[in-house]
Amino acid sequence: MGRWALDVAFVWKAVLTLGLVLLYYCFSIGITFYNKWLTKSFHFPLFMTMLHLAVIFLFSALSRALVQCSSHRARVVLSWADYLRRVAPTALATALDVGLSNWSFLYVTVSLYTMTKSSAVLFILIFSLIFKLEELSTQFNVEGFALVLGASFIGGIRWTLTQMLLQKAELGLQNPIDTMFHLQPLMFLGLFPLFAVFEGLHLSTSEKIFRFQDTGLLLRVLGSLFLGGILAFGLGFSEFLLVSRTSSLTLSIAGIFKEVCTLLLAAHLLGDQISLLNWLGFALCLSGISLHVALKALHSRGDGGPKPLKGMGSSPDLELLLRSSQQEEGDNEEEYFVAQGQQ
Repeated sequence: MGRWALDVAFVWKAVLTLGLVLLYYCFSIGITFYNKWLTKSFHFPLFMTMLHLAVIFLFSALSRALVQCSSHRARVVLSWADYLRRVAPTALATALDVGLSNWSFLYVTVSLYTMTKSSAVLFILIFSLIFKLEELSTQFNVEGFALVLGASFIGGIRWTLTQMLLQKAELGLQNPIDTMFHLQPLMFLGLFPLFAVFEGLHLSTSEKIFRFQDTGLLLRVLGSLFLGGILAFGLGFSEFLLVSRTSSLTLSIAGIFKEVCTLLLAAHLLGDQISLLNWLGFALCLSGISLHVALKALHSRGDGGPKPLKGMGSSPDLELLLRSSQQEEGDNEEEYFVAQGQQ
């Protein structure tokens, strides 16, 4: 009877993990192809990103309200001093990372975007050390490549600052819903000057938004942008669910296979041309990521188990959102943000 119960528990955990990985894949790969598809007809990626931020803020605020009603606990609200001094740098870096990534879809293919964004791991490690935390082709576009590479560079700063923000237990932002709630307004403001300079005038004279003549077209455009915002919120929350219900190592491994799936889908669905040299270079990059994940896992086991994240205690909010979640395996938060940097 005991052995049968263990087998059932193992199968259930395997099915749950697979389901969460597939949910993460749907949102992560889905938003990549969706944004690429949308920018083909809607050439205002910064405005699109700002609308996504507004939708994420709306859903995170709604989630906070629902949790507060069910728990009867007041949600954390930072003071203006902490908000501007500690959250603003992370928000600005995140806004530039996401904004430049979406902007690059105007110029580069999904395959080149995926391969270039994989370099974010290098930048994360470089900036982690600084902060003391630890091929040309016919499809190549210099401007688009520079945007993606810039996003990868800023992404290294972004996830390092995000890790530092979450490690400050006195802020009470360990719950990613609270983090998203506080980040979005400053991200919106940080991205607005870039939008005003490069897209403001063109958007104000565009017949798709402000000078619309066809109400049906306007509603379709706004609906498409709103759907992208839902996908963006779902991506962040699916990552949270996956790492909370399984482990950061699971998210790291899932992120590696996600890159391969994205490239295969780009070649099959969009007709992206990927040469043997491209595949070899991408395989080399993923091998380095895999080696890093494996070494971190071995190092964690060698230390006799996972170490708690510095400055973080138990979170009743996490228990409320995930009542039946098991204790996280290998709670090494650095691996989590390395995997995040691959987005």
